[in-house]
Amino acid sequence: MNDYKYQLNFSAQHNILYDVEQREQKANKILSVLTDYLGDNLENLSLLDVGCSTGIMTHLLSNKFQTTVGIDIDTDGVEFAQKKFARGNLQFFVKDAMNIEFPDNSFDVVNCSHVYEHVPDSRKLMSEIYRVLKPGGICFFAAANRFVFRDDEYPLPLLSVMPKFLAHIYLRIFNKGDFYYETHLTLWSLRKLVAEFAVIDYTKKIIEHPEKFYATDMISSRTFKQKSVLFVLKYAYWLCPTYIWILKKPSLSQ
Repeated sequence: MNDYKYQLNFSAQHNILYDVEQREQKANKILSVLTDYLGDNLENLSLLDVGCSTGIMTHLLSNKFQTTVGIDIDTDGVEFAQKKFARGNLQFFVKDAMNIEFPDNSFDVVNCSHVYEHVPDSRKLMSEIYRVLKPGGICFFAAANRFVFRDDEYPLPLLSVMPKFLAHIYLRIFNKGDFYYETHLTLWSLRKLVAEFAVIDYTKKIIEHPEKFYATDMISSRTFKQKSVLFVLKYAYWLCPTYIWILKKPSLSQ
């Protein structure tokens, strides 16, 4: 793999991927959305977790599914996951998300949470997710917007909106890295990226009901912040920092 295309050894550079409390919070958010959409029958479904890394979140998700598979190119993270969490209905593999290497129509549900911006070609990623989903299957898709003041990975303002060559220089000046791998998309580009799917938008619903969707780490009900965010979602949705969508692959009857 070319080091300047793939973000290798991600878990070694981001200790938060070993933070059980933080990963549990994220897993609960995902499960709350999936349960709201699918009901309580997750135990009969298969799950593919794309970008599983250390497997902590995958392990937590797997408790609700019949079978679960986690994949990542992060060798150290996957080895950790295999040693700590692998069991009969939970497996981990070092695999490229742009070439998943599972048969067509293999999974009922795919989790793709803040992954698209980290791969060299997000179109190949989404094409592979579409391929391995069963007809009528869904993908939990959490996607960061290019138009954010500060990238979650780096404490530098306006990094994601810069042309790549300037972003590389920006990182080097502040000693935050040598190469800016992430490629964030705008709302309009994200919609093109997932055009094959039907999109069920949970973004506003989560902000309206943060307790139900385990989002109280970001926002609380009946606060000025909640009202401000809902105002932005209504009048400037393209500025929302993160979108939470359910992507549905058409069923055979459609």
